[in-house]
Amino acid sequence: MVRPSRQRERENQAEQTTDSEAEGVKSCPECDSTNLSVSPDQGELICEDCGLVVEEDNVDRGPEWRAFNHSERQQKSRVGAPTTQTMHDKGLTTQIDWKDKDAYGRSISSKKRSQMHRLRKWQERIRTKDAGERNLQFALSEIDRMASALGVPRSVREVASVIYRRALKEDLIRGRSIEGVATACLYAACRKEGIPRSLEEVAEVSRVDQKEIGRTYRYVAQELSLEMEPVDPKQFVPRFASELELSEETQTKANEIIDVSAEQGLLSGKSPTGFAAAAIYAASLLCNEKKTQREVADVAQVTEVTIRNRYQEQIEAMGFQ
Repeated sequence: MVRPSRQRERENQAEQTTDSEAEGVKSCPECDSTNLSVSPDQGELICEDCGLVVEEDNVDRGPEWRAFNHSERQQKSRVGAPTTQTMHDKGLTTQIDWKDKDAYGRSISSKKRSQMHRLRKWQERIRTKDAGERNLQFALSEIDRMASALGVPRSVREVASVIYRRALKEDLIRGRSIEGVATACLYAACRKEGIPRSLEEVAEVSRVDQKEIGRTYRYVAQELSLEMEPVDPKQFVPRFASELELSEETQTKANEIIDVSAEQGLLSGKSPTGFAAAAIYAASLLCNEKKTQREVADVAQVTEVTIRNRYQEQIEAMGFQ
């Protein structure tokens, strides 16, 4: 008869062995080295120091096909595109391509073309089940169109789509135009992602006027508790300087002027685009790359009067007056 203490010891040893097997082998049992490598061809776990085969006949969890470059991996991949918020169905439904060609790239007959046209039309119809989804599809397509016109990256489109979906869930669209809310969401997304666009720029690519965009943006930001920090004028400097073909030295000087002026409290209550435009104008004069107020005003979409007023304040703050 085995004594209870010995039996308990054996049970503890068995539990420890099971735990170690579950955790996986961490070191070589022969030389205690942790320098282990997996041989995918043989399915073995080998110690690099002493050559001991620690494990064999491991299951290969990779694909059963081989690919030697990126294009081959893309062709043999069995997964589709990642889900995206920029589509009303998040990209999960299928779509019939508009190319009138078969799988081998050959042109199809006129009879097949008309059949594919009918199938494509019905496919587009059944992708949206009700008016709500159709409106969402229209709003997201508007966001995509405006984002392309503004030249903002894909991350901004994703954030704008998420904000619009939140507004739709909170029933903030009722009584307002779909285009107005979509434009306000895109403007908010630009600010959140640190790629600001002025209301004037957004209004140019939108189908609604600037006042409605501003009004809707304030309403959406308040209702959804979007924590928006004030726009930093320095974020506009690289874009404006690039359009005016100014050097890095001028950009650095413009940022310095903005920093010194902001420290003295001159930025409070001022338009960031006008402030950045005036700093660029002042920096271009100081760096002998003179640009006229008219040129800078056209790029920044502000008036020459605004540039003159901000310019005087900034020059006094820098101590050049």
